[in-house]
Amino acid sequence: MMKIAYLHYHLKIGGVTTVLKQQINAVKNDCSILVLSGASPDPGFPADVSIIKGAGYHIKGIQQEKSGDAADNIIRAIYSRWPDGCDILHVHNPILAKNSSFLTILKILQEKGIRLFLQVHDFAEDGRPTSYFEESYPSDCHYGVINSRDYNILLNAGLNRKGLHKIFNMVNTLDFGEYQDQREGYVLYPVRAIRRKNIGEAILVSLFFKNREKLVITLPPNSRQDILSHEEWKQFVSEKRLDVELEASARHDFADLVMNAKFILTTSITEGFGFSFSEPWTAGKILWGRKIPDICADFEKNGIVFKDFYTKLNVPLEWVGRKAFLEKWKSCARKNLALFGVNQDSWNIDRFYEKITENELVDFGLLDENFQKKIIMRIITDRHDVMELKRINPFLLDLDPKVPESIISNNRNVVLESYGNDIYRKALLKIYKEVTCNNVTHKIDKKKLLFSFLNPQGFSLLKWEPYD
Repeated sequence: MMKIAYLHYHLKIGGVTTVLKQQINAVKNDCSILVLSGASPDPGFPADVSIIKGAGYHIKGIQQEKSGDAADNIIRAIYSRWPDGCDILHVHNPILAKNSSFLTILKILQEKGIRLFLQVHDFAEDGRPTSYFEESYPSDCHYGVINSRDYNILLNAGLNRKGLHKIFNMVNTLDFGEYQDQREGYVLYPVRAIRRKNIGEAILVSLFFKNREKLVITLPPNSRQDILSHEEWKQFVSEKRLDVELEASARHDFADLVMNAKFILTTSITEGFGFSFSEPWTAGKILWGRKIPDICADFEKNGIVFKDFYTKLNVPLEWVGRKAFLEKWKSCARKNLALFGVNQDSWNIDRFYEKITENELVDFGLLDENFQKKIIMRIITDRHDVMELKRINPFLLDLDPKVPESIISNNRNVVLESYGNDIYRKALLKIYKEVTCNNVTHKIDKKKLLFSFLNPQGFSLLKWEPYD
């Protein structure tokens, strides 16, 4: 039986912890398991946990464990469980600088013979400069990613196929059994309303619903920046008397919200795996909205059909304010290049700005909340602007998404067959076998990695600029 140790900074409720639990449940009958973490789990965690001093998030003002001591703590925990050590240490999100010593800890573990499998859910280079490590990422070990986009990016950055693996997430089904579908007069965006979910665009789109359905968004955010943005949106929709309900999960059962919605909306500008594009089909619901091509490509390859989605929602640059947007976008680009330690001459800001404002239009998803509110105000107050936005974006005409039952059924079956527990278990065990059998020699070129994410089409102020 293979011996697998998992390592993560914490085990709090969240995306990575959910994935970790799924992995444990998928392979627990095939592997001996130990979880290592910098913080205690909630009750009912599905595996033995050893708390590792020095492996959690670094907290400002609190003295941290030395890297060597933290590595020794990990080794002691592993050998206390298995006298001959583990086969693999599966580490989650190791290249985010939530712990400034983490890379050093991993390199010490490598030197002491611990075989690493590093699973990347999020890249600091993808709009998270405050989580960026200046030092090199671990070399000569196996890496895993959750989509083909990241796989290709890391191949381009220097990793080889032998030591790089796709491990697509498992999708939880929204199958609520026998249920009376009442199709009430609202559209649901089932999401935690963080900035990257592009809440302003959901509000704008809702103004074009053919049958004037209410927009319902389920959950509030947790982080400070996202909370500030969310509170402003709450105030905005209240003052403008828009038919939008935020934080609906506090007042309604989630199953009721999903099953009674006319359809499910997504306006997110960035995703890792893309649960937004997979989960709704399992409830037999229509999904419609903004498509992220490089994330949806994996789903489409498996047979999911995204009917009549859009990839941009263009607005006249004049409505935004040419000078104001130019200054803010360029300032944001310069600040982020500096935070990543990049010479500004290596990223042609002027040329990229011209590219994203071709034909005097700009994608609404590149704007921050203040610019987005300006556009929404125009649509609320000026009928001519409504007609102009429809002309520029024909998908806003008679906005009432129709998806044949055959497509809904097809998409549901694809998700259940391609992203269920059985196929996840087989994929994970196959990767573990390859990690134990194949030594690799490769490393990540961090500059190439950064410039794979620094592209103008994805340089949204929602993602790259702190909330103002």
